[in-house]
Amino acid sequence: MLEQKITLTDVSKDDYYYDEAIKTLRTNLQFSGKNNKAILITSTVPGEGKSDICFHLAAELGKAGKKVLLIDADIRKSVYVSRFQIEQRVNGLSQFLSGQIEKLDQFLYRTNFENLHIILAGPVAPNPSEMLGDNTFGDLIRATRKVYDYVLIDTPPVNSVIDAAVVGQHCDGALLVVESGGISYREVLKAKNQLEKSGCRVLGAVLNKVDIHVGRYYHSYYKDGKYYYGSESSDQDNS
Repeated sequence: MLEQKITLTDVSKDDYYYDEAIKTLRTNLQFSGKNNKAILITSTVPGEGKSDICFHLAAELGKAGKKVLLIDADIRKSVYVSRFQIEQRVNGLSQFLSGQIEKLDQFLYRTNFENLHIILAGPVAPNPSEMLGDNTFGDLIRATRKVYDYVLIDTPPVNSVIDAAVVGQHCDGALLVVESGGISYREVLKAKNQLEKSGCRVLGAVLNKVDIHVGRYYHSYYKDGKYYYGSESSDQDNS
């Protein structure tokens, strides 16, 4: 039984269309296969909204009765402590991987969201790629996927540093968050290829920050109250 608990404060505004899109993303993930439990979530470059997508997907899976662990593996520049206004002192992944702490219950926390547990990134480390590539991290993923229905792993952008590809070696699949209108096709393809080289299958792409008021196509789908999903698309966010 987990003794430690932290309170996460979600400061995002209510948005019906965003919430519905996250529910659809949850459903699509569940239909992707029962063996897809350890899921990497990354983006091509910083600022595309991957951490918000990761958190809200984890929370939505928890609401659906799934036991979920969210791992913040961005030990270069994590946003979780400030983003979710965590006030208490906490341990994190970097301290475990560096041997400063040894037991899971020292850095695994229950949250105030239903069925959602979290491992935070911990202090910035000088060698994150090497730490994530160590057998210790792989053992952690193998152990937690036996306990949880889903383990969602938030990583740094795949086109910026190698961390996501390193983490991908231990995952069943990946979701790639892409900012609508902000990223070139070449950059997205580069990110997809980098993940696949690591042996991690790309399950889909999440088109984020869509302006639904621009252009005839987006006006049409907004008027119909629907979101469009391409062959590898799982969600669109208008926030």
